[in-house]
Order: sequence, then structure tokens, then C-alpha cells
Amino acid sequence: MFNKMKYKSRGEKAVIMLFCAIAFVAFIAAVVWVVMSLWNLILPEVIGVKPVSYWQAAGILLLSKILFSGFNGGGRKHSWQKRGRDKLKNKWMSMKPEERAQMKDRWKTYCERRETKSE
Repeated sequence: MFNKMKYKSRGEKAVIMLFCAIAFVAFIAAVVWVVMSLWNLILPEVIGVKPVSYWQAAGILLLSKILFSGFNGGGRKHSWQKRGRDKLKNKWMSMKPEERAQMKDRWKTYCERRETKSE
């Protein structure tokens, strides 16, 4: 692949990195503001909770991130397992019925041999 950053000067790279950092911080700030606004517009009237400040909304957002998805990268940790499973599923779906029956028989004998070995 062609890497455009490879041919940029050090100053241009610094400006691009600074812009990306500022854009990231602005995005996070906007998300926190949206959470605060939605909380303050909806929840006090619906369930009678107090309105929250900006930093409380940031804390709620961080807490929900920890509780509901953890810090493992959102499930990308074991993406190789998903690729393998998808590859096997695609292979299975492209087989003819006779090939599927042969594969089932092979797996059945394989599993039976493993059970007798473990006993």
C-alpha cells in the first residue's frame, strides 16, 4: 500500500498529529455533552433524578464503558477466532450434501476415538 505519511516532512506530520489529537478531544467532549444533555432533558422528568454536570456525565460515560464493554478493545481481542469460524461456515455452506455427510462421518469417528482415548 502507498503510505502518504512517509513522504511528509517532520513539520507536516506534527501538524497532522496535532490536528488528529485536537479532533479526538473535541469528539470526546461532544459525546460527553450529548450524554449530559440527554440525561438532563429526559431523566429528571421521567424517573425524578437530579440533573448532572459535565464532569458527572463524563464519569457516567466512563462507568458505562467499564461495566458494559471493559477495556479489551470492544471485542477485537479474539477476531482471529471469528475469522476462522466464518471461514469454516463459508466452506460448509459451499459443500455438496454428499461432502457434508462425509465430513460428519469423519468428525463422528474422530470424536469417538478421542472419547475412548480419554477413558
